[in-house]
Order: sequence, then C-alpha cells, then structure tokens
Amino acid sequence: MRHLYFLILSVLILSACSSGKKAYERGNYYEAVMQAIGRLRQNPDHKKSKETLRNSYPLAVDWLESDAKNKIASNSNTKFKDALNSYEQINSMYEAIRQSPGALKVIPNPKNYYSEIAPLKEKAAEELYNSGIDLLMKGTREDAKRAFFNFNETNAYVPGYKDVVEYLEKSKFEATTFVVLEQVAIPTRYNLSGGFFQDRIEEYVNRNYPDQGFVKFYTPQAAQNIQLPRVDQIMRLQFDDFSVGNTTVREKEETVKKDSVKVGEAKIDGKTVPVYNTVTAKLTTVRKEVVSEGLLSMVIVDAQTGGVLIHRKFPGRYEWFTTWGRFNGDERALTDQQAELCKRREIQPPDPQAMFLAFAGPIYDQLTPAIRSFYQRY
Repeated sequence: MRHLYFLILSVLILSACSSGKKAYERGNYYEAVMQAIGRLRQNPDHKKSKETLRNSYPLAVDWLESDAKNKIASNSNTKFKDALNSYEQINSMYEAIRQSPGALKVIPNPKNYYSEIAPLKEKAAEELYNSGIDLLMKGTREDAKRAFFNFNETNAYVPGYKDVVEYLEKSKFEATTFVVLEQVAIPTRYNLSGGFFQDRIEEYVNRNYPDQGFVKFYTPQAAQNIQLPRVDQIMRLQFDDFSVGNTTVREKEETVKKDSVKVGEAKIDGKTVPVYNTVTAKLTTVRKEVVSEGLLSMVIVDAQTGGVLIHRKFPGRYEWFTTWGRFNGDERALTDQQAELCKRREIQPPDPQAMFLAFAGPIYDQLTPAIRSFYQRY
C-alpha cells in the first residue's frame, strides 16, 4: 500500500511538471505555454520546456488574437464577452511569463492587451445588460434566473453599470421560488420533542437554501411579518398518525431440566459415592416491549392553483424492550444465561419525549433527502 501511494504521487508530480510538448502537438498552444512556464518556474534551464515555449507562444498569441477579432466581427449576442476572454488569456500568459525568470529569457517581450480590456468590458457589460433585460421580459422563472446571472456578470465587468443593481434585485426576486413551510402542531405532551423536531426541519431548509439561492423558505409567521409579496408554494408537514408507548408484555413458561446432577451421596459396600439424578425447575421468561411509531406526510402545493406538486409519506418506528425472568424449583436446572436472566429486574422504558425523538429521527432522515431531491431543479 505504501509503495502504491508513492507510485501515484510520482505520477502526479510528473504530470504537474509537464513541459507542454504534448499539448503543443495537439494544437492546444495556450495550454502548452502555461505548462512550459510552470515547468520553467521549477527549473529555469529545462531545455524541452524552453523549446516548447519558444514554439507555442507566438502561435498561442496569433490564435487568440484571431479568435477575438472573429468574435467581435460575428453576430453573436455575447461577442464582446467572448472576445474579452481571449484577450484575458493573452494577458494571463503575459503575467505568467513575467513571474518566471526562465520563461522571460525565452520570451523577453511578452504581449498584453490591457489597453483593450477596459473598452471591451464596457461593451461586454452593455450586451449582457441588454440580454438580461430581454430575458427578464419573457416572464418565466428560468429566464429570470438566466437574467440574474447576466446582470451579475455585468456588475462584475462594470460595477454599478446603469441601473444593474436594481435589475439584480428584480431578477433575483422573479427567479426565486418562495415557499411557506407549514408544520402542524404536535400534542402538548410531546411539545418539547415535537418542537425540537420542527426546529430541525426549519434549520435544515434555512441552512441548505440560503439567501443567495433561488429557493427561499419562510414560516407562516415570518412571511406575514415581512409581508412577503408573493408565495409560490406551500409545504405542509403533518403527522397523519403516531403513537408513543404502546406496551406489550409477553410471558413464556417452560419446564427446564438437567440430567446427571449430583443430588447427594450414598454408602455402598462401605464406600461413599455420589448420587446423580435429574433436576427440574419451572422457568418464566418475561419480555416487555414498548413501541413508538408515526407516519409523516409531506405535501407541496402550488400556492396559486392549489395543485399538488408532490405528496410523500415517511414512516418511523422505534422499539424498546427489556427482559427478565423468575423460576420455581432447582436452580441447578438453569443454564448460565437463564440464571442471569432471573437475576434481572424490570426496568422502566424511556420517557415519551425520548421515544418520540427516537422514531422521528428516521423520519427526518427520509424527509430531508426528499426535500433536496424535489428542489434540486430549482
């Protein structure tokens, strides 16, 4: 195993130290340049890397320049953004070469396009901004989601471009599914455990669906407090049925015996000899079972139409038991396990609060993946 570890580590190190020659031969000149520079940082005199860099750099610059110009001349809705990416790759090579003395000896005057970046960013921001508005006007949640990403990129290229901040908020609102989570109250005698169960569910949705996502959960009270302007879905969680502490006591009686047990001594022909016989006892074994179980229903409905989007049920069960025993007769008839059982005393089961949580745990473990599965497409 140790040998395999070092073998894998050696392969990874060799891969990381590639001269870039293979990438050059595949025609991936940018990757060849970056790999060669990486190797020259470790070994400034690496001959193969120098050769690769010398051959691939002018081809990479030429290809990226041509690619940027072709994109600007195209009719693509993202032509300036795409051209910007090509110029930024040229700038990435420029910075990488300047930070590698070995590479700088091979390419002493690397090219950069920093003067072209600012105007292109302005144009890229404009096209993304316009595209975002067009998407937002389509009025669907998916288009609003795409619009949000466009506005986000717009703001990254030119912070505060026009009224992009307002459109970011608007598109985020239109793209978000607002869900009111209704949980039916649990009877007072289970209030502590029931409240803990409900809190875990609310904590789960708030942790897994934060503000930066496109699904947001509210309790009915929270939605009312902030006067939530729109509710898209309602998730209702309730126990269709549950019982705590159903007790069953079962007794089993049996006669147990053991042969060849020394029961005394006798004198035969003047000698004392042991006397063996069969001994018996009546053994009563008691098993006390306390079962708690429930069935949770999850229904998600469309808040506008009332249509059911999904309806699932999740069962949970917890069984607690204890055993003890008693006997009448000769204790020697008992096995070691039977004797130990008869020394036990009845013990009390967990309180109802603890048993509620015990069967609710498996329900929670089924419920949360179901929520995640349903909302992963949002």
